[in-house]
Order: sequence, then C-alpha cells, then structure tokens
Amino acid sequence: MNPAEFANIAKAEEDFWWYRGMREITFRILDPIVAGRPIRTVLEIGAGTGFFSRCLERRYQWKLFPLDLGWEGLQLGRKMGIANMVQADMRRLPYEGETFDAVISMDVLVHMPRGEEHVPMQEMARVLRPGGLLAMRLSALDVLRSRHSIFAHERQRFARGRLRKCVESLGMRVIRCTYANSLLLPVALAKFRVWEPLTRQAPASGVRMAHPFLNRLLELPLRLEARWLARGGGFPIGQSLFLMAEKPQGTLPHY
Repeated sequence: MNPAEFANIAKAEEDFWWYRGMREITFRILDPIVAGRPIRTVLEIGAGTGFFSRCLERRYQWKLFPLDLGWEGLQLGRKMGIANMVQADMRRLPYEGETFDAVISMDVLVHMPRGEEHVPMQEMARVLRPGGLLAMRLSALDVLRSRHSIFAHERQRFARGRLRKCVESLGMRVIRCTYANSLLLPVALAKFRVWEPLTRQAPASGVRMAHPFLNRLLELPLRLEARWLARGGGFPIGQSLFLMAEKPQGTLPHY
C-alpha cells in the first residue's frame, strides 16, 4: 500500500463513515459465525495502524496479533499503544503452522499482483489450526477501480466466483461469501466511471473526513446493509466482498 495512506487512515478510521459502516457490517457477519467457536488467538494480516485489531479484541475478547509490511502503519499503532504488532510480509508469515484459531485479512490481497494472491492465501491456510476461521474482505469488481485505488496502490479487485475458487483450492470450506457496500453502488459508478474520467483528476486518497451531516448520511446505507446481512441476507453485487471459510480438520493438500 502507498505509505502516505497510513497517516490518512490514522486520522479517519475511528469516525469516517466508510470505516464505521464497514466495521458494523463486518461485526454483523462475524457475530453468528464466531459464536461458540473456541477462538483465542487471532492473526490480522494487513493490520495497518492496528486500530481494527483493538476493536476486535474489545468486542470478542480475543488476543490479536496485528501484522503489516508497512512500517509507517506500525509506528502509528505503537504510538496508540497497540500490542503485539509485527512487521512482516504476508507471503512469508513468521509463524509456525497451525498457530492461530482465526486469520483476518481486510482489504489486503488487492495489493498483490493478479495471479499472485495464492501465495499469501496459502500462508493464511498454513498458520490456521484445523477448524480455524478465515475472514476476508476485499475490494470488488474491476469496473469500480478509481483514482483512490491508484493512489493506494491497489493492483486488483475480486469477483465472488474467483475468490471462492481461490479459497476452495486450498481445501477450505466456504461458510459465507457475499458482496456488500451495495446500496451506494450507483453513486460509486457515477463518480468512478463518469465524474473522475471527465475531470481527469490526479490519483488521490479518498479517505478524507466529510462534513458531519454528510458523514452520517453516507454511513446510513452501510448500517442498513449490516442489519440485512445479520439476518442472513446477501447482495448479488457490491463494492466490497466478504468471505468466511473454515480450515478442515483433516490435512490440507501439499502446495
């Protein structure tokens, strides 16, 4: 990821409408899946500043191990007092096999060149204990690539079929896979495919605090989606893609 984006994230991730809404969606999807599971240790890959790891710790009482390649994010996290932060490449995780009860990865694989995503995914499967949970969120659909995508060094976006195929090829059992951030899709298409090409603006971060009223207004569709997803609903298309999978109790295939 673009190192310059970490500072933008640190300023906005607590209150910015997208982060608040997507956290709510993530929690509503996770809640019924993690209920009753013996989850104690959790690796978050691409943890950035570690803020979301702290949110997970507080909500679920897990012990989080935030990991990121970017030193800039880790420095910000350590200033906030985030514990257990590690700098490492997700393609070579510095942990023994079957170490964690869950692995969480939010919007990270999009920074891998297309066709190379299987390497970190194999690592995620390797460090999961049998019966462990893999939770992923990814940017969806190539048509939604934007100037923010370019600024953030996003290299690919995913469709549901391709993501499921990647995960299932590891021998993982997909529990749930759905699009989200769907209600704002018409706005996104107008902005990314009409307005940005017309104005020819240079790549720039989209992580900027809006006016409080607009911030609340934009968060509302995501909260509505969270309620629908909590009831087991799903979306056939959207700007983000969520996948939850389980590592089988048996032996995974050799890579």
